[in-house]
Amino acid sequence: MSQPTPWQPWQSGQGVPQPWQSHTTSSMLASHADRERAVDVLRAGYGEGRLEHSEFEKRVARAYAARTVGELALLVGDLPAGPVPQPAPLMAVPPVPRTFLPTARPQTNGKAVGAAVCGLLCVPTLGLTGIPAVILGHTARAEIERTGETGEGLAMTGLVLGWLSTAGWALVLTLLIAVSLASG
Repeated sequence: MSQPTPWQPWQSGQGVPQPWQSHTTSSMLASHADRERAVDVLRAGYGEGRLEHSEFEKRVARAYAARTVGELALLVGDLPAGPVPQPAPLMAVPPVPRTFLPTARPQTNGKAVGAAVCGLLCVPTLGLTGIPAVILGHTARAEIERTGETGEGLAMTGLVLGWLSTAGWALVLTLLIAVSLASG
């Protein structure tokens, strides 16, 4: 002898679902977002096998037709609030092939950065940082070639500006010496 199934408030033809009496907000009008959240819970329940397809369709239709939050609560009251975590599979996930892994970007050489900064500072310091720019630039290029770091452009910037500054000072000193010898 089978027991009669208890009446579910979401079943059509069995009466209008009544909002929960214990909740004061259950008679509040439902928003579109409330209905979508209820349908999401129903989808999760259906996806987990807690609902038959026909029952799922009836509940979704009732959720979209629901006017109050209480009606929505009755539709999802016997379901968990979201997907139940599934146990991890016994077999480990296969590793991603190396070709699809992101490549690590090489680090920028610090001496190349220093060479570029010294080269750019040649103008405001009137060429005082030209020689350090040249030294750092040559050292950085050697390290970049050896280690594979980035920063070749920065090192070259420091070298060019450093050599221009050094050449400018050499020209100024040569002119000063020539003028002093000619006048003197």
